[in-house]
Amino acid sequence: MAPYWLLFFLAAWRANSNLQPVPLTPERSQGGWLAMFVVLALMIGLRHEIGADWGTYIEHQLDARYKSLSESMFDGADPAYGLLNWLAGQMDLGVYFVNLVCAGLFTWGLLVFCRAQPLPWLALVVAVPYLITVVAMGYTRQATAIGLTMLGLAALADQKIFRFVVFVVLAALFHKSAVILIPLAVLGSAERRWWSAVWVSISAMLFYELLLQDSVVSLRAGYLEAEYASSGAAIRVAMNAVPAALFLLLRKHFDMPQPMRVFWTWMSVGAIGFVGLLVSSSSSTAVDRLALYWIPLQLFVLSRLPDALRRARGTPQAVSVKAVVAYSAAVLFVWLLFADHSYAWLPYQFYPLVWLWE
Repeated sequence: MAPYWLLFFLAAWRANSNLQPVPLTPERSQGGWLAMFVVLALMIGLRHEIGADWGTYIEHQLDARYKSLSESMFDGADPAYGLLNWLAGQMDLGVYFVNLVCAGLFTWGLLVFCRAQPLPWLALVVAVPYLITVVAMGYTRQATAIGLTMLGLAALADQKIFRFVVFVVLAALFHKSAVILIPLAVLGSAERRWWSAVWVSISAMLFYELLLQDSVVSLRAGYLEAEYASSGAAIRVAMNAVPAALFLLLRKHFDMPQPMRVFWTWMSVGAIGFVGLLVSSSSSTAVDRLALYWIPLQLFVLSRLPDALRRARGTPQAVSVKAVVAYSAAVLFVWLLFADHSYAWLPYQFYPLVWLWE
């Protein structure tokens, strides 16, 4: 488990070396972030036999060798993911090509979102224990979709509603469930909200029809009617609900434009709403998978919490930063040692090294 901890401590070191909020300008240091992009993309994309669904992804890639392009993209598959598998199959590139492309897209979105926060390295610290280690290395398709939606969230912060919708649609090409996020564009609109509501609603219905409608029956049978249960779903939903509650309690002390305050207020309400859904739903798996799209809320709130606590209670910035780092370390420690499926992540294996030893 050493590679996971090395990644965490690298981000934590940078977070503790940059304790003060910095202006959101293009002049931010590029070198450290470029290096982190390479490290994350390679570590996620070239992992070997990591994740509980590793065998399933191998099957997807092997099956694509015997399918036409249209079958790979539209025969019950997520189009962009099916396309990558088809290309890998035709060129004999293996699952590592698919994973590396998906890892690059996820990492791009993650780092853009982190760099949009006043304490960007702290946001990355929060991401390491679950979003990177578990989701990005375990759920390839949905992790890619989450990365693309984070690009959309960063655009939404600049009131670029159309760009947000575009990124969510691209995300849905990797995991169709991302379509459910399109209506959030209305919440991020500061002006002409009624006009935004009209065209966003039309877009949501259109892309639901194109991407998700044919999958609803199978999703209902696979998750709801089968009453699948995800071990640890309650903990994962709580990991969103806790920062959501903190934001709602302290939202006046978070420094941000009013439209974004409104947006993240509703996102926080939604995160808490998942607690009720988890209690009432017959399938914790369905709730668990949808709640993954709310993980960026953790990065947003916890990376801004030190500044909010300083404004609200005079808590020293360094103390709060260290508290968030300690909390994130505890999450990683508990997951690696006690999660039901953490054995599928241990030990971490890097494909180039495995290939050299063979």
